Amino acid sequence: MNFDLTDEQKMWQKIVHDFVAAEVQPKAHEISESGEFNWDAVHKMAELGMLGMMVSEKYGGSEVGTVNMSIAIEELGWACGSTALAIAAHTELGCAPLAKYGTHEQKKKFLKPVATGEGKLAALALTEPGAGSDLKGGVTTKAEKDGGEWIINGAKMWITNPSVADYIITLARTAPGTGSDSMSMFIVPADAPGLIIHPAEKKMGLHASQTHALTYENVRIPADYLLGEEGRGLHQTLDTLDAGRISIGSLSVGLAQAALEAAIKYAKEREAFGKPIADKQAIQWMLADAATEIAAARLMMRQAAWLHENGRPFSHQAAMGKLFATEMAERVAYKAIQIHGGYGYSREYPVERIYCDARLMTIGEGTSEIQRLVIARNILKG
Repeated sequence: MNFDLTDEQKMWQKIVHDFVAAEVQPKAHEISESGEFNWDAVHKMAELGMLGMMVSEKYGGSEVGTVNMSIAIEELGWACGSTALAIAAHTELGCAPLAKYGTHEQKKKFLKPVATGEGKLAALALTEPGAGSDLKGGVTTKAEKDGGEWIINGAKMWITNPSVADYIITLARTAPGTGSDSMSMFIVPADAPGLIIHPAEKKMGLHASQTHALTYENVRIPADYLLGEEGRGLHQTLDTLDAGRISIGSLSVGLAQAALEAAIKYAKEREAFGKPIADKQAIQWMLADAATEIAAARLMMRQAAWLHENGRPFSHQAAMGKLFATEMAERVAYKAIQIHGGYGYSREYPVERIYCDARLMTIGEGTSEIQRLVIARNILKG
């Protein structure tokens, strides 16, 4: 059993780490304060293939594989939670379903520009005011066929990237009832008439990753903007979320790693009672626990990514990894703040931002409670 990264993966990790250390991390505090999206860094990511990681080279992607994608998102999380979330949502939620279910024409028109950096980013709209975990029964956004067009009406909320996206994949009900075949996915251009992107939400953290409510008022799109088969939207959504958990878990590992490094640095510099607090057993134990949990979470995410990359069943491992990694990141960030004492509560120190950013991870792309349901069903069905 070999736990080492390949030489190619190690090279990719170094390239991404060096890039985010130079272009992303130095601006993390600034953009968190201003809420400004880091377009400068994102445009440069295109040159490294970071915008098309799960996209075929045929459509402008780098197709680096799931393990390398996980590595890149972890490094981004280490540098800046906001930028990492935007790229994770773009990669696994906006690009992946189009790459998997789209037609050649759809991929050429919509996927290639966002994968190459010629366009903006991609987004996915699932959640509604009354539909979060319960998508099957709660989605009320409707799409009705009208000749050669679909007309979409409804509302979405807590959607990542729509204001910086070229298109928004939208889940809508296309048949009456709440059966598993009652919904479909659609590619909706972000500038489509009738689509209203409301002002960015004011959030606890991730301030530079724009999150918006959307309103669809008689949004008309061509019939061939249906993504995949009509009535398969829920199945496509669940499949997308399964894979998306790998990116969110990996992002959480990166956040935790950054918190740990900040805590170690501070513990070595801060003195109390005449000695660095790193000499105190209470501090050492907090650091040891954090390092151990990070190592465990990283292995879990790498396993899930490897299974996905090799075409093997992975949803169980992805759910366990996402559950553990996201809750771990919050615990590690909490301990990092404790080690910093009063300074940890200040926005001048990175651990405050990291803690606020990490808090979302146990909610987005399936709450911890939903992950526990998925895991329980897997272990009980046998």
